[in-house]
Amino acid sequence: MNIVEKTEQKLKAEIAQAVVKAGLATEEQLPEVVLETPKEKAHGDYATNMAMQLARIAKKAPRQIAEDIVANFDQSKASIKNIEIAGPGFINFFLDTAYLTDLIPTILKDQEDYGKTNAGEGEKVQIEFVSANPTGTLHLGHARGAVFGDSLANIMEKAGYEVQREYYINDAGNQMNHLAKSVEARYMQALGHTDFDMPEDGYHGKDIVELGEKMAKEYGEKWVQESEEARVQFCRQYGLDFLLDRIKKDLEDYRVPFDNWFSETSLYEEGKVQQTLDYLKENDYLYEKDGAVWFKTTEFNDDKDRVLVKKDGNYTYLTPDIAYHQNKFDRGFDTLINVWGADHHGYIPRMKAAIEALGYNPEQLEVSIIQMVNLIQDGEIVKMSKRTGKAVTMVELAEEVGLDAVRYFFVMRSNDTHLDFDMDLATSESNENPVYYVQYAHARICSMLRQAEEKGLEPNAQADLNLLQSEKEIDLLKRLGEFPQIVGDSAVKRTPHRVTQYIYDLASDLHSFYNAEKVINSDQMELSKARLALIEAVRITLANAMNLIGVHAPQKM
Repeated sequence: MNIVEKTEQKLKAEIAQAVVKAGLATEEQLPEVVLETPKEKAHGDYATNMAMQLARIAKKAPRQIAEDIVANFDQSKASIKNIEIAGPGFINFFLDTAYLTDLIPTILKDQEDYGKTNAGEGEKVQIEFVSANPTGTLHLGHARGAVFGDSLANIMEKAGYEVQREYYINDAGNQMNHLAKSVEARYMQALGHTDFDMPEDGYHGKDIVELGEKMAKEYGEKWVQESEEARVQFCRQYGLDFLLDRIKKDLEDYRVPFDNWFSETSLYEEGKVQQTLDYLKENDYLYEKDGAVWFKTTEFNDDKDRVLVKKDGNYTYLTPDIAYHQNKFDRGFDTLINVWGADHHGYIPRMKAAIEALGYNPEQLEVSIIQMVNLIQDGEIVKMSKRTGKAVTMVELAEEVGLDAVRYFFVMRSNDTHLDFDMDLATSESNENPVYYVQYAHARICSMLRQAEEKGLEPNAQADLNLLQSEKEIDLLKRLGEFPQIVGDSAVKRTPHRVTQYIYDLASDLHSFYNAEKVINSDQMELSKARLALIEAVRITLANAMNLIGVHAPQKM
């Protein structure tokens, strides 16, 4: 339990004790103690409406109840310096901030472990994200999903979950047939067989042209002499390997690692798709109509039944997806989190129906939807890359504005809201650029620590931390104490943008402190030592938080 939780728990316990002691209610009658954080500092650190909650039970005016609670409240036990009654009976509590100084030795000792919590209690979670078809280059939607999924995984691990990151490789189905025929056509054309046409549903991207040329250089006429079947099969594997390797490299460059790359083809090779169909048939969830095999998803709150096997005998997309999710549960995960693009929203009910039909709780499947990204430059929406004339890719965006800015901006807003990515703002070296603002806070602390080192001073938890009493110092200490709670809440609610907001708030408190107070003052050396310990605790916390969203914490700028 972190220091904020301990403080709140202690305060709630003392409020409850005061209510019982004042004879306002028995322990059985006692309502839940609710604490709120007032918007204005003048109204204290915490407030409770307990007096209003007790009015009917105690049969007294709330104001009188509030006075009775205060009269029986043990301020020292709850680390409370002052109490005020406001309005009709709100009770405002002002903390004795001495407890906050315990934070600094804790942070200096824990270092990169500061912020860890046990909110996840070891729950096994799989986060499957990106999972783009290996037929081309990753675009902006994939980039936002990649950063979201990776940040969420980092935060959940910090909060005590056991997390696996997975990429599902769609290496089966029609798109791979189209890829194989496209690579074949570009290979033949590269060798001068200009009468070899691209297939109707082929991939016309520049990367497939490059792929054909690469194959022609490596193999010459070798595959021209082979049978069409053998040539297409080779082109399929050659294209898949090449494009998948590039996706892996692009994601690695984005600081997005995966624990597992799962092949859709393996589901067919191991008979998992047929096993899933057999299970659904045995449990009477399938029926035949118009020559197709239908799945009774309406029995599980879907708006209509879904086809699993088409008239021509081919599977729909849903069929291997069901087998894939069965496989995930077979691997022992408690919760599955799928990160999908906005165009997959309608797919959620049928997938949850499938989960329930397989015998699991549909709530074990969570879907985080990634909304669209608009690139803005010079006040206009950017549709195409200036360099290639095509849609801007994930790699091009990072080259244009820098990876730290990309990662920060992509988790600055909730994943289910549209994002306008201001490229001019992302590259500006000003306080209006949030990533510059937070990185400068870390660099500023490092600069102060270097100055201190030149004077023979260094952060020390043994400093007299009780000297930290100014408003800006207390603000920083309170913010530091919030970090483990932010990590836990962000993990439980799957909201990485809360960590990004915390980083900005902590940086803002640091800049505000720097502008108001002198850290190293030769006339107040003991206070200087305490402040050095404070800013080192801020530096550690900032770096830890930035690491969760994959943003560097620079020492110089």
